[in-house]
Amino acid sequence: MKSFICYVTLLLFGTSLLANSPSTANESSITSNSLVVAETTSSEEFIARGTEPFWSVTVSKKGIVYSSPDTKQQTFSYVAPLKAEARPADLVRVYRLKGKSNNILIIKKVDACSDGMSDKEYPYSAIFILGNKVLEGCAEKK
Repeated sequence: MKSFICYVTLLLFGTSLLANSPSTANESSITSNSLVVAETTSSEEFIARGTEPFWSVTVSKKGIVYSSPDTKQQTFSYVAPLKAEARPADLVRVYRLKGKSNNILIIKKVDACSDGMSDKEYPYSAIFILGNKVLEGCAEKK
């Protein structure tokens, strides 16, 4: 139940980002939405995965790539992640992906995340919103 509440909170956080997102003319004014750009390093590469349905998102400076056995691979330009105000950059990363619809990837540091199919525990949880589809899973640094 605690995990469910955490995921719902993250989902609501992502939704509020969409509702309060600046227009294209004002995109440089991100701080007006109480968000700041997280500091990134050259090693900021992640892979997020989910099961039932199977999906993955790879984050690197070369781009952000979504793939699933059921759909065509989609590549988004790399964007610097946003972070929650007054929180460590490593705690929450929010990637607003450019495209025809609102796409968001949220990666949050957790004690442990399980994919439900293996014994592997991941240090991050992930929520990927692709248009009207919400996918939940786990993530790790590459």
